[in-house]
Amino acid sequence: MNVLLWLAYKGTNYAGFQVQPNGRTVCAVLQDAMQAVLGARPDVKGCSRTDAGVHARRFALSFHYEGRPAPEKLVPALNAHLPPDVRALAAQAVPPAFHARYAAHAKTYRYHILNSRVDDPFADAYCHRIAAPLDAAAMQAAAEKLVGTHDFTSFCAAGSSAAAHGDTVRTVTACAVRRDEQDGRYLLLTVTADGYLYNMVRILAGTLSEAGRGRLAPGDIPGILAGRDRALAGPTLPAKGLFLWDVAYAPEDLHA
Repeated sequence: MNVLLWLAYKGTNYAGFQVQPNGRTVCAVLQDAMQAVLGARPDVKGCSRTDAGVHARRFALSFHYEGRPAPEKLVPALNAHLPPDVRALAAQAVPPAFHARYAAHAKTYRYHILNSRVDDPFADAYCHRIAAPLDAAAMQAAAEKLVGTHDFTSFCAAGSSAAAHGDTVRTVTACAVRRDEQDGRYLLLTVTADGYLYNMVRILAGTLSEAGRGRLAPGDIPGILAGRDRALAGPTLPAKGLFLWDVAYAPEDLHA
């Protein structure tokens, strides 16, 4: 049986999602729970790798397994063995060929900025603080320039494999900045795209923050894109402010 499993996790204590030899990962603790529940460690196909420290509100993965429990019983069974900063949300059977990464039509990320001179001890693990006043309207105007199909080399970490191979064109279908309606100290950057380059959203967030501080104009964004030079864009903001917010799949891909 092929299963689509949705997770939420706090990435603070993890070296990303994908299993690696030099740190504790979300996938490793998930497979530990699978070993306890299923008696095996299935090969897990994640929708994204996510960097160390990045969080996920809705992370999708797929895996094959045989036997019990049924998919509807997987969530409570796995949660009984997962650490409290990782939670299974939902599970469903999907067609045998479904792959959580390759079937994804779009992924949405959200970056949280605390625009305040004072830290918020209750949110420090989930946002990056910028003390200088930020112009949300200028950030939004700059964000709108990023929508469309572009070469995002300038928004990719230098030395990444994608940049080396020239695979740097992505389509951003939505990019917006707004102040939180409940607490105006928080600025939320939300980006939806068909794919992302290494550190792309964190660099977008850093660049839009520069627009918010008046260090670059919204009209500079097309030139930054055209320049295909990482040095032209803003800083890479810390991982702790970034969330994988959602993953979109076509209904026909989820049902046989």
